[in-house]
Amino acid sequence: LQTSGLEKGVLQQNALDLWPNVVGENISKNTSPEKIEHGIMIVRAETPAWRQELQFQKKNIITNLNKKLNKKVIKDIRFI
Repeated sequence: LQTSGLEKGVLQQNALDLWPNVVGENISKNTSPEKIEHGIMIVRAETPAWRQELQFQKKNIITNLNKKLNKKVIKDIRFI
């Protein structure tokens, strides 16, 4: 995958797939990760209250996602 240049895309897809495992059931039920562009994950939150709560947890979520991927794939998360 590295030589073909597909590794980044696969890792980004893995990050989307890992979202429920990393954030837990409660957050997962109220959010949906939509895409990753240039290391920025876009996550749709059900309500403004969830967006605000997730802002407080963002750094931790990024760390945990990258730890699961064994590589720094996610640089930032935008909650919409």
